Amino acid sequence: MGKLIKNHWARLIVLTAGVYQVMAGIHGFFWPKIFWDFLTKNLDGAVKPIPVLQTLNVVFGLIMVAWEWPLPLLAGSAMHRSIELRLVLIPIGALAAALLYQGTNAALYYVIGMIVYFWAYSEGEVIVAKPWSLPQRSRSGKV
Repeated sequence: MGKLIKNHWARLIVLTAGVYQVMAGIHGFFWPKIFWDFLTKNLDGAVKPIPVLQTLNVVFGLIMVAWEWPLPLLAGSAMHRSIELRLVLIPIGALAAALLYQGTNAALYYVIGMIVYFWAYSEGEVIVAKPWSLPQRSRSGKV
């Protein structure tokens, strides 16, 4: 049996969250609602009359999908290979998703993906330059 490559697993989770966040943002344009409106009405200005939070969710979701798939422009770059940068930016996308009523599931997926990325980071995993490939083993033994 092989070992679980946690950064690939986390990538799939965050990719799912990004797609879900885009769909939640689009859904929010038609039915604007803050998740926390049962506690306060102060945040309603973020969704209506100007859909700021919905737009942020669509933008964050598209960025996460482009980063995790990745786009050919990002593939192999330092930004694409950085688990640390993911651990910094994913909570921001999760916060935007958690504020929108339709994006709460995406926020939960982001949190799970962030935990798995942290697990991968703490075990010393690296994200290789070629997307969806395995890191090459060093050949230090005798043949």
